[in-house]
Amino acid sequence: MTANLSDLTVLPATTEPYQLVYADDVLLVVNKPARLLTVPGRHPQNQDCLIARVQREFPGAQVVHRLDYDTSGLVVLPLTKRVLSDISKQFQARTVHKHYIAVVDGELTPAEGEINLPLAADQQNRPLYKVCRQTGKPALTRYKVLQYDSATQQSRVQLEPVTGRSHQLRLHMQALGHAIVGDSLYATADIAGNSPRLLLHAANIRFVHPLSGAMLSFTAEADF
Repeated sequence: MTANLSDLTVLPATTEPYQLVYADDVLLVVNKPARLLTVPGRHPQNQDCLIARVQREFPGAQVVHRLDYDTSGLVVLPLTKRVLSDISKQFQARTVHKHYIAVVDGELTPAEGEINLPLAADQQNRPLYKVCRQTGKPALTRYKVLQYDSATQQSRVQLEPVTGRSHQLRLHMQALGHAIVGDSLYATADIAGNSPRLLLHAANIRFVHPLSGAMLSFTAEADF
């Protein structure tokens, strides 16, 4: 079913450029800024996106995974079909390891743990997702508190999505009672209003180079 244009949201693209972290003959790793789609949206005004910008310089760049519009951080972009297929298989096998940095509301207890809650599309509130034990797909997140700020009552945490469901980290932290600061989709208005952007950043990614077989690891520090 095709959505009416009036039902689609315009997501203004940031003017902040992406950063090239790594490049060889077959793949790129870039640091995506917040407020930029990874791929074009359905609304005609949502065509400015990461892959469109990268393809101006690297026409062969292809998408193998995505970050939300609001999320900043590392994205791997294959340059050949062979590498696209190989890295896609690594994601499917869950051998690509990703760590995110987030600032969340409140103090987490215990300071380290797992969140294992199935997620499903919220058909009544698209494009949102929800925790659903009946129809949801398995979703597992590991978290670790890095620092607690008693003045702001916020915690800086490292998040590892073992699975890669849409909005997984945002929903899991909200379900735990510690929504990500700046999350306009799942946090309460006061928590969302504590930051002009979503404080979620894909800070590290590790995977095997499809041709050399070497383990590659890249880090991009969060700017918050």
